[in-house]
Amino acid sequence: MAAGSITFIGTATTLLRLDEFTVLTDPNFLRRGQWAYLGKGLASRRRTEPALQVHELPPLDAVVLSHLHGDHFDRTARRGLDRATPVVTTPKAARRLHSSGFGEAVGLRTWQQQELRSGPASLVMTSLPGRHSFGLVGRLMPPVMGTLLEYRSHAGARPLRIYLTGDTLMHDELGEIGRRFPEIDLAVVHLGGTRVLGALVSMDGLQGRDLLAMLEPRHAVPVHYDDYGVFKTPLSQFRDVMAASDLSTSVHYLERGQTHQITTVH
Repeated sequence: MAAGSITFIGTATTLLRLDEFTVLTDPNFLRRGQWAYLGKGLASRRRTEPALQVHELPPLDAVVLSHLHGDHFDRTARRGLDRATPVVTTPKAARRLHSSGFGEAVGLRTWQQQELRSGPASLVMTSLPGRHSFGLVGRLMPPVMGTLLEYRSHAGARPLRIYLTGDTLMHDELGEIGRRFPEIDLAVVHLGGTRVLGALVSMDGLQGRDLLAMLEPRHAVPVHYDDYGVFKTPLSQFRDVMAASDLSTSVHYLERGQTHQITTVH
């Protein structure tokens, strides 16, 4: 069996350890009370403390960035991360990161892939469809992506599959993820019911449940739900609708700093 772990740092920031590979997601290291800038003149104050700071991170093989908003890639991350580390993100975000000195940023269009190798082991990162919002607000939001991580200890091994949803809402294209990538081991689900100018721009608890019903991952970890004032839907909504459902997915609610072990099945 392939094995790995996920440590929840805060917001959508997690540390994934997949044997030879260490990956950081959506680096947000602002402290409680600091402001995150969301673009278009919008800002939100952080309500929580991250479990780690940049200088406490282990060496990284890659950063996966769903989109370039201040609650996903902040000024602390920009100053503190090694700029030689590959950042896998959207093409628009990659262009902006290049201008900030992150010369190894890689922009992927939907369904494009980036591979890391270490001896016989491989980690393939696939850009997945995401929609931050719809209508007028959707046109104001930056492009977003989900990401599918597939870790194999050697060629021919059954992959360990992790789906990072990114700040998406439910939409028809998400159904294609399950058709292309069955047997997802873990879904890291961005919740919060975030609202900008009154419009929903990240999943609330009901949409989170619907996504898990669609893709049927073995396990799920919710993130991105109470760190900023723009997050309007509490985690309790997701807990309640999942408790009332008959889904087979096991949900693991992690406190900041807690780690969940991930394994494949034979």
